[in-house]
Amino acid sequence: MSDKVLTVEFVTPEKRVWSGKATMVSARTLEGDLGILPDHAPLLGVLVDGKVTIESVDGSSQEFNVSGGFLSVANNRVSVLGESATQ
Repeated sequence: MSDKVLTVEFVTPEKRVWSGKATMVSARTLEGDLGILPDHAPLLGVLVDGKVTIESVDGSSQEFNVSGGFLSVANNRVSVLGESATQ
């Protein structure tokens, strides 16, 4: 396995939902379900209502219900901008 990781920021207008290092992020966009791993190609996607799952570097998994928003991927950085999110 690569020693590269993703730097993830997940925010809503009200709060920072999750921030840290991760090995994978999965989310549902208008184009379908995505799995983001280190060195993923740059991407901008529109989130649909569904789950965002973050696999952190310590092996734990965080799952959030998100209502709309955007997902941006570039240079091993993932930004999730949700309209609202609950755990």
